[in-house]
Amino acid sequence: MKDLSEHILDIVGNSIRAGALLIEIGLEVLVIEKVLILRIRDNGCGMSEEMVARVTDPFVTSRTTRKVGLGLPFLKMNAELTGGAVKVASEEGKGTLVEALFYHHHIDFVPRGDLKGSMALIMSGNPNVDFVLSLKRGSDAFEIKSADIKEVLGDVPINHPKVGRFIKEMMDFSLLE
Repeated sequence: MKDLSEHILDIVGNSIRAGALLIEIGLEVLVIEKVLILRIRDNGCGMSEEMVARVTDPFVTSRTTRKVGLGLPFLKMNAELTGGAVKVASEEGKGTLVEALFYHHHIDFVPRGDLKGSMALIMSGNPNVDFVLSLKRGSDAFEIKSADIKEVLGDVPINHPKVGRFIKEMMDFSLLE
């Protein structure tokens, strides 16, 4: 994974494959500590304690199509390169929380990537899943919920191409700078 947006796409893909109908994506900047925290919580099928303990091993995956799973190991590696860490908490039948802490002023911090494009793609490309994106920096915050967008759209589907562009334009990632 070359940037933060790719990590988000990967984890959200895992959540969708786990049957999640609600996925919360949070990015928080702690200014004094020079930390960026990524949190992704879902209400998917969750994992056993045994799987949680091994999930950052690249040779452990729940997929049957291949024998390696590199998404979470790469996230862990990229966080640790900055002096940060990754935590995974999960309960079978209830969902999963992935939390990554990055020291964002560290030379090894991955670029942010196309966060707007990735979030618009995630929301518009998965009309049967509800997403909550929250950004926080100190007392400043921004939140967007796909359920609210769907309600305003009425009969217009959230996966309409113009809606994806609209979602992209609505997002304000300046809090992360």
